[in-house]
Amino acid sequence: MSDTTTNPQRRERTFLGHPVQLATLFGVEMFERFSFYGMQAILLYYMYYEVTAGGLGYDQGVAAGVVGAYGGTVYLSTILAAWLGDRLFGPEHVLFGSAVAVMAGHIALALLPGGAGLACGLVLVALGSGGIKANASTIVAMLYGEGDDRRDAGFSIFYLGVNIGALLGQILTPVVQTRAESFHIGFGLAALGMAIGLAQYAFFRRSLPAEGKLPPNPLPASQRTRAGLIGAAVVVVLLVLTVTGVITAGRLDYIVTGVVAVATIAYFSVMLTSSRVNRVERRRVLAFLPMWIASAVFWAIFQQIFTVLTIYADERLNRSVFGLFEIPAGSVQAIEPLFVVLLAGVFAAVWTKLGPRQPASPAKMALGTIIIGVGFLLFVPLAGTGANGTPMLAVAGILLVFCIGELFTSPVGQSLSTKLAPAAFRTQMVALFFLSVSMGSVLAGVLADFYSEENEAAYFGITGAAAIVVGIVVLVLVPKLKVLMEGVR
Repeated sequence: MSDTTTNPQRRERTFLGHPVQLATLFGVEMFERFSFYGMQAILLYYMYYEVTAGGLGYDQGVAAGVVGAYGGTVYLSTILAAWLGDRLFGPEHVLFGSAVAVMAGHIALALLPGGAGLACGLVLVALGSGGIKANASTIVAMLYGEGDDRRDAGFSIFYLGVNIGALLGQILTPVVQTRAESFHIGFGLAALGMAIGLAQYAFFRRSLPAEGKLPPNPLPASQRTRAGLIGAAVVVVLLVLTVTGVITAGRLDYIVTGVVAVATIAYFSVMLTSSRVNRVERRRVLAFLPMWIASAVFWAIFQQIFTVLTIYADERLNRSVFGLFEIPAGSVQAIEPLFVVLLAGVFAAVWTKLGPRQPASPAKMALGTIIIGVGFLLFVPLAGTGANGTPMLAVAGILLVFCIGELFTSPVGQSLSTKLAPAAFRTQMVALFFLSVSMGSVLAGVLADFYSEENEAAYFGITGAAAIVVGIVVLVLVPKLKVLMEGVR
C-alpha cells in the first residue's frame, strides 16, 4: 500500500506580513535613529547654552544655522554613499561601514571636549547617517518584486522603526543629560544605542539579499584611481577653506544650500541625459521633479522641529505637567514621533487594504505638503502668549498635524524614488530624494535666522501659506505626472 500522505508546504517566514529580512533593516535603522535624534535633541542647546551651563556659548542664530547645515549635510552625504554603493562596494557593505562611522561620531561627541569634539563628531555622524539612509532604503526595495502592492506598506513599517528609535532617543537622552547635568553623558547614551544596533545588524546581515552585496553599476578598474584622487583633492580643499576662514559656522548653512542646489541640478541632468537611461525611465525621472520640490518645501518646515521649535520649546512653551514636574525642553521633540509610532501602522494597513485603489504617490506627497503648511498656520493664534506661556496641549496638537503630513510624505517619497529609479541609478535615485530632505533641512536653519518672538505671527503665517500653495500646485499636476510615470503608482 503506497503512502499517499503529503507534507504541508512550508510557509515563508515573515515580519508583520513582509519578508523577514525587513526586521534586520528595521532594527539597524531604529537604533541609528535612536542615537541620531537623541543626540540632536540636545545638540542645539549644547551649542548655545553658556559655558557655565556645560554648553559652548555660540550665538543662538549661528547655532541654529549650524544645526540646519548639519541636517542638510546628513542627507547630502547620501550622494557619496549611494555612489559608493552603486559603483564600488554594493549597498549592503556601505550600510555596515556607515553604521560603524555613526557609532564613532557619537563616541567623539561624548569624549572630546569643545569645538574639536563637535566638529569631529558631527562629520562622522553626518557621513554615516547619510550612508545608512541611502543604502538601507535600497535594500528594503530589493525585498519586493515588481508590482508588489506591499512595497508602500513595507516602507511604512520600516519608517515605524525610524520613529520608535526617534521617540526613545528624544525622550531618554534629554532626561539623562538633564539629570547628569552633562551633555557628554547624553551623547554617550547615543553611542550606546548605535552600538546595540550595529551588533544586531552584524549578526543577521548574512540573510539580506545577495544582490545588495554587489554594485549594480560597477566602476571600471581603470577609473578607480582617478576617483580616489578626486576624493582626496576634495578633502584637501575643504580643509584649506576651513583653516583660511572661508568656511565658518556663520556661513555654513548658506554654503550647504548652494552645494545641495548644484548637486540636485547635476543629478537630474545626469539621469535625464545618460545613455544608460531609456525613454520610459527618463520620463519617470522628469515626473519626479515637482515631487522633489514639494518634498523640499515639506522638510523646510518639518525640520524646524530641530531649529525654531527647539528654541520655542525652551523659551515659549509651558512644559509643566499638572504642576508635578517639568519636561526637559529636548524631550518635547519626542511628541511627534510618538504620534508616528501610533499611526504608522494604521497608515500601512490602510494603504495595504486599499491596494490599487489608494491615492497615487504624487497625490499623497502633495497632501503632505499642504498638511504641514496648515500645521505652521496653527502657530499663528498662539503668538503673543509670552515667555513659557504656550500650553503644551496646543503644541502637541500641532505636532499631530505634522505627523499626519509626514506619513503622507516621507515613507511614500522613499518608496516612490525606488519605483521611478532607472536601473543604472537605483541607489542614487534614493539619494536624489534625500537631497530634497537635505535642502529642506538646511533651509530650516536658514529660515530660523528670521524667526523671533516679535514676528511670530508673520513668520508662521507666511511660511505655512507658501507650503500650502506648493502642495496645491503639485496636486493639480497629478494627472500629468501619472502619465509621465508610465504606470507606476
